[in-house]
Amino acid sequence: MAKEKVDSPVTVLEDYFKSSDSETSSSKEPTLDSDDISKPLSRWHSFLQLLKTGSKKPLPTLQPPLHGQLSRRMSRSRSMRDSILPSCLTLSNATSTPCRSPWKIFSHHDIQLATNYFSQENLIGKGGYAEVYKGCLPNHRLVAIKRLTRGTADEIIGDFLSELGVMAHVNHPNTAKLVGYGVDGGMYLVLELSEKGSLASVLYGSKEKVPWCIRPKIALGTANGILYLHEGCQKRFIHRDIKAANILLTEDFEPQICDFGLAKWLPENWTHHNVSKFEGTFGYLAPEYLLHGIVDEKTDVFAFGVLLLELVSGRRALDYSQQSLVLWAKPLLKKNDIMELIDPSLAGEFEYREMNLMLLTASLCIQQSSIRRPSMRQVVQLLNGNLSCFKTMKKTRLPFFRRVFREELLDSD
Repeated sequence: MAKEKVDSPVTVLEDYFKSSDSETSSSKEPTLDSDDISKPLSRWHSFLQLLKTGSKKPLPTLQPPLHGQLSRRMSRSRSMRDSILPSCLTLSNATSTPCRSPWKIFSHHDIQLATNYFSQENLIGKGGYAEVYKGCLPNHRLVAIKRLTRGTADEIIGDFLSELGVMAHVNHPNTAKLVGYGVDGGMYLVLELSEKGSLASVLYGSKEKVPWCIRPKIALGTANGILYLHEGCQKRFIHRDIKAANILLTEDFEPQICDFGLAKWLPENWTHHNVSKFEGTFGYLAPEYLLHGIVDEKTDVFAFGVLLLELVSGRRALDYSQQSLVLWAKPLLKKNDIMELIDPSLAGEFEYREMNLMLLTASLCIQQSSIRRPSMRQVVQLLNGNLSCFKTMKKTRLPFFRRVFREELLDSD
């Protein structure tokens, strides 16, 4: 007697991944409620565990978490259809034996205790789709807890699995470390956190100035992290939300890129993505993305250039009067008014060559034409003082920097 075939959760996911991005639903779906997801999603733990372990044990047969089937609207989640299914998953010969997770699974009560019941004093970040709270675990370990808050129930689940799927592939000293997750009473990602917090909190929320010696270190570490995402990771990822608030700092000021909620997987044979829904942070968005919805590696390069300007100037990417840092800095760079660009809190205490290397790199990264921007590999070379790639950029009109580094450029002939 033939056994009845029962779809695994991954099969269900794959089915709706194939649905068209243009497909929409006119019905209004309910927003996520803790009672809606706590019980059903407990059956998804083994699926979530398999995302990173690479176990050859296939997935147990589970029911979908909501309404008996997953909504097609979830297929329009920001990057889920691109990155949620790691290649490590093996789907044949179903068994109910779960594998061991490298991450801790937190209960809703654990999350509440860690954040002091989501106290506003512990709120350290808030975006369009999530809130981030500072938390402390029973072993006194500091963590950042990201709570997904916006969208329908299916969309929030899609965003959660999408980001978890990205983090399953990411392992680098300059990317944030996932401690665990929670699916009871909401969707939560728990990350390592130090007392330093984020680059934004250090640059703009601290009364103490950030000494110059730390700034090039943060710049180079962040560049290495983005280069890893573009070239060194198992899958080729575009982060799409590089900004000061998404750079966590360790105790020794080593930067770690976090928040992969908008990350896009770019297959090897693809040159770019075309997206219809604009997401990200104003002040960091590349012109081709704003004008045409084009997303590729140069999207991150532009945002990194803005980040470099923040490190040099101490100004926000978009200040309280909504003035763009890029629009403010470009005329000064063109006039070679370098001293006007430099953070006054440094009081002239900086290393001139490092400063010029960071400003040169920033100038190249924020160019209007994405084709003229350097790759992240070239960015890392420049920040390390290797000017060979700058020499080949004949069409780049930066006469000031060519004069500053004239002798080095001649020596490299």
